Amino acid sequence: MDNKIQITICLGSSCFSRKNRDVVSALQEYISNNKLDNDVHLKGGHCFGKCSLGPIMFVEEDIYHEITPQKAIAIVETYLNKK
Repeated sequence: MDNKIQITICLGSSCFSRKNRDVVSALQEYISNNKLDNDVHLKGGHCFGKCSLGPIMFVEEDIYHEITPQKAIAIVETYLNKK
């Protein structure tokens, strides 16, 4: 069974216009720099229907909105500390 933390970033157009690519880039860099490939699975998802709250990020079953690169990393660190 995969024990990685599952992170999904919305790649819908509304989140894209709210700079979700910056969040994706920051998380990719964070995962790479900290050698977390075995701990974290980062993927994109389609619109989650919460466009006005974007960018949207799911970690496991939890949803986070108005994500910035800094917020995203802080949230992921919280989950890593629980492992």
